[in-house]
Amino acid sequence: MTDHSIRFFDSAEAIRHVGEGLLARTLPRPEWTHEAHLAACAWLVLERPDIAPETDMPEIIRSYNVAAGGENTDSAGYHETLTQLYIKGVRRFLATCEAEGLLAKVNALLASDMAPRDWPLRFYSRELLFSAPARRGWVEPDLAAF
Repeated sequence: MTDHSIRFFDSAEAIRHVGEGLLARTLPRPEWTHEAHLAACAWLVLERPDIAPETDMPEIIRSYNVAAGGENTDSAGYHETLTQLYIKGVRRFLATCEAEGLLAKVNALLASDMAPRDWPLRFYSRELLFSAPARRGWVEPDLAAF
């Protein structure tokens, strides 16, 4: 497990700021943290029924990356397998989360066992997860079923 302090959100408005900034491609790059990725996904699932994360998130993230000065290549930027895995994980977590409200749900997600940065390595070998095919498209886990 990686050793990172969890950066919890202090308000629902801060979560919405991240999600809206992602959609508008105006979120400052330093604010696009691991926690922000999870919070934005949860916000989309909980408050944006007009957006289907599984189909819309790839282009949302790709366009944000470019707007923030990044690239989407076989070694950097958008990663399809990670995105889809986290969408599945966030949906599964929210389906059983008893916390009330956006802030409580997101902070509970950040404290959950799926929030650590190495969570995907429970299902994938490092070699497969960080391969070009996993960046370009969904690949099935090679270590454990999700």
